[in-house]
Amino acid sequence: MKLRQLGRSPLHVAPLAFGGNVFGWSVDEPRSFDLLDAFVDHGFNLIDTADVYEAWVPGNEGGESETIIGNWLARSGKRDRVVIATKVGKWARYPGLSPTNIREAVEDSLRRLRTDRIDLYQSHEDDPKVPLEETLRAFDDLVTAGKVRVVGASNYASTRLQDALDTSAAKGLARYESMQPEYNLMDRKGFEEALQPLCVKEQVGVISYYSLASGFLSGKYRSEADLGKSKARGGRVKSYLGERGSRVLAALDQVAEAQHATPAQVALAWVMAQPAIAAAIASATSVEQLDDIAKAASLVLTAEELATLKAASDS
Repeated sequence: MKLRQLGRSPLHVAPLAFGGNVFGWSVDEPRSFDLLDAFVDHGFNLIDTADVYEAWVPGNEGGESETIIGNWLARSGKRDRVVIATKVGKWARYPGLSPTNIREAVEDSLRRLRTDRIDLYQSHEDDPKVPLEETLRAFDDLVTAGKVRVVGASNYASTRLQDALDTSAAKGLARYESMQPEYNLMDRKGFEEALQPLCVKEQVGVISYYSLASGFLSGKYRSEADLGKSKARGGRVKSYLGERGSRVLAALDQVAEAQHATPAQVALAWVMAQPAIAAAIASATSVEQLDDIAKAASLVLTAEELATLKAASDS
């Protein structure tokens, strides 16, 4: 499988990333192990998580996803075959991006992940209360110490990402080599207007989340009657129902039929084909689901098909 360079960094990732937000929530540890094994067997390598996952689940406190991944790494012996990405800044235990917070949070993440280094350590969201230089210097210290290989950002506005890149360049600090925005056929404007051209210009690799719009783009949800299929996602998916959503699903069905593929495969392949995209994050709760979406990485859409999907999703 052809890997893609993440920004200007030494990291190279497969175009499909596994979203670890399901580990310890909708997927227990034994099935998580099965999924991770299957993911690597398919030739993929980027596993994305965060320290806050799964704090929202009743009975959890946070850190559960990292713990499961760490247990799998210890059992499987596959540490050198994967790129581990985690995040800091949104968990109540370690809120924000102060240097002290980053230093303490990374040690906890390393312990839970049962590893001596984090390949990609990301700011989970911007923290305007902390000067960018302080945050970036704290990350730079971790890179110098060998605890982190590369740093990235998530949920940053284009202006703040530019400021962060400029600060790193001016001060000689590790820079954000990746950006993680919400991006899919239903949610395009927030990324395409300003972030995408910036990431292309600055050679920042993009790792999209909600790449299937919470499952809507799989075609599983076509009316309000379908929302009950998932208690976890039904509420969010409801916002996509309507004329535009139906138009996008119809276009996905059309392309999927021509490609002998599924709507989910086509939706992911569309994201992977967009400028600056290094990888699209998707989750699966069964090996069968994973086997299905894995085929997206080898699906090549024609220029006409890409245009058809874009036109259908234009608002």
